[in-house]
Amino acid sequence: MMNKEMLVLPGERLDDLQIKGYKIIQNPGRFCFGIDAVFLSSFARVKKGERALDLGTGTGILPILLEAKNEGESYAGLEIQEESAGMARRSVCYNKLDRKIEIITGDIKEAAGVFGAASFEVITVNPPYMIGEHGVKNENEALYIARHEALCSLEDILRESAKILTYKGRFYMVHRPFRLAEIFTRMCAHGIEPKRMRLVHPYVDKEPNMVLIEGMRGGRSRLTVEAPLIVYERNGEYTEEALRMYGEMKQR
Repeated sequence: MMNKEMLVLPGERLDDLQIKGYKIIQNPGRFCFGIDAVFLSSFARVKKGERALDLGTGTGILPILLEAKNEGESYAGLEIQEESAGMARRSVCYNKLDRKIEIITGDIKEAAGVFGAASFEVITVNPPYMIGEHGVKNENEALYIARHEALCSLEDILRESAKILTYKGRFYMVHRPFRLAEIFTRMCAHGIEPKRMRLVHPYVDKEPNMVLIEGMRGGRSRLTVEAPLIVYERNGEYTEEALRMYGEMKQR
C-alpha cells in the first residue's frame, strides 16, 4: 500500500476538512475550494441507498464532504481537468474512501453518455459563475476554467443533469443571485422544477452574493424560500451557523 505522504506531490498541500478526520489535497496555484462548496454540501441531501454525482468536481471536495455528512450508497465526481481529477483521486485514496467515491475524468457536455440515463438520484454542481468576459480574466487557465463558462455552460449542465437524474431525482447547485431568472427558466425548460432556495448574505445588512438551489426532475411547481444564511457577524467572525456547517454531521 502506498504511503500516505507519497500521495501529496511537491507544490501541493494537505488541508484538514474538520470532519471525520478527512483531508484534501490541493495546489494553491490552481483552484482551491471555497465556502460555497461547504454550504452546498450542507444544503444538499443524499439519502440512504442513493447515488450522488458531482459535476465539475475539481479536487473532489463535494463528494468527500457529502460522504461525511450523509448516508448515500455511493458518490462520484466528474472533472475535465486531469490534474485536478488526479488530486481528487489521491484525496479519495488518502481518506480510504475508494469503495464509496469514484472520480472520472470527462466532459460535462457528454456526461449522459458517460454515466447513462437515470443513473443517479442526486446531482450536485458548483459551476463557473461567470459568462464570457464577466469579471477579470485570470491568466491562470485552471482558475479561469473554474470561474468562467469556458468549457461548459449552464445550459450544458442542466441538459445533461435532466438526462442523468432518475424521475424525482434531486439537483443541487450554488450560484450567483444575479443569474436567478436565467437559472429558473432553464431548469424548468429541462424538466427540473425549482423546489428550495436559500440566499446567502455576507452580512445581515448586505445583499446576497450566493444562492443555494434544489430542483427535482419531474417535480410539481412549488418553491420554498428558506430563511437567509448569514456568513459573518458584524465583527467579521463567522456566524454560529456558518461555523457549524464546516464540521456538522447530519442526522437524516
